[in-house]
Amino acid sequence: MASVKLEGVWKIFGGFVAVRDLSLEVGDGEFLVLLGPSGCGKTTTLRMIAGLEEPSRGRIIIGDKVVADAERGVFVPPKERDVAMVFQSYALYPHMSVYDNIAFPLKLRKLPKQEIDKRVREVAEMLGLTELLNRKPRELSGGQRQRVALGRAIVRRPKVFLMDEPLSNLDAKLRVKMRAELKKLQRQLGVTTIYVTHDQVEAMTMGDRIAVMNKGILQQVGTPEEVYEKPKNTFVAGFIGTPPMNFIEGTVREDGFIDFGEFKLKLLPDQFEVLQEANIVEKTIIFGIRPEDVIVGEGDLRGIVEIIENLGSERILHIKIGNVTIKAKTNKNIKEGEKIKFKINMQKVHIFNKQTTEAII
Repeated sequence: MASVKLEGVWKIFGGFVAVRDLSLEVGDGEFLVLLGPSGCGKTTTLRMIAGLEEPSRGRIIIGDKVVADAERGVFVPPKERDVAMVFQSYALYPHMSVYDNIAFPLKLRKLPKQEIDKRVREVAEMLGLTELLNRKPRELSGGQRQRVALGRAIVRRPKVFLMDEPLSNLDAKLRVKMRAELKKLQRQLGVTTIYVTHDQVEAMTMGDRIAVMNKGILQQVGTPEEVYEKPKNTFVAGFIGTPPMNFIEGTVREDGFIDFGEFKLKLLPDQFEVLQEANIVEKTIIFGIRPEDVIVGEGDLRGIVEIIENLGSERILHIKIGNVTIKAKTNKNIKEGEKIKFKINMQKVHIFNKQTTEAII
């Protein structure tokens, strides 16, 4: 096991900046998720840690060893970094059995045959692959192939696991099952794990901490609770949560209300105080509220339900109030076209600076 540290890391391809000035520390034994949309730099970051890409600037440290330092010309090749990478595309050898696929990295190290056999069978037992050791990859399901790819990584006993969207090729039901299995496995092994995904549900359910990236820039690092409850900007607030947070532009008035044109909301005294100190009074802000914090069936606001997304146990209502549409999550039985009353839980409000998109509250 080992910690991983990135200090001021950049990756530039030609004139394109894929990763910009990234500083990040992953604790020994931690499960960190790199989360963001396609092209945000998360896979490039993983590849730089693995040694498959050289950083253009900055340093990468695994344990107490500097594995890359662009300024000093230090670059340790992948095989000397003691990391194991699991790819989205399993990358199994089709002509080899499950046993030989798992054993392959140990054979490369020229370990004794007895030691290889012991380790392969231990890992197979752990992953429920014992009955499948003589099969070829083509005879396996997607979930079984994914477990073989994991087995090949685990059998090496690396200091760090690097996982690049390893579950994205699986169907929805199997992904949920494999998420739980992977988390349990990581806890059991205690190996530092950096996991890349664009799926925020995956990130929230698996990570000890989440590092949210966008356009090559680290936006926020925190526990799932922190990034959900205290997003640092509108990007994080909108990317985390299903459905995404409602954003509405409004003007903060001197009487402590936010005016949205069609309706207004009274700020709590401490919220208004923060906005006064930030010199935001009489200015336009971005108001954020999550659909689950819109309370349907009570309150002073009135709106018409335009669309209902039925999720079985709950419904997402699209409530039209003037020119504004607000999404609300409820389990109440409401019909499209119905006029309803609702209110906003003001304790759960987020307010962002319109110019910078950074959180004020």
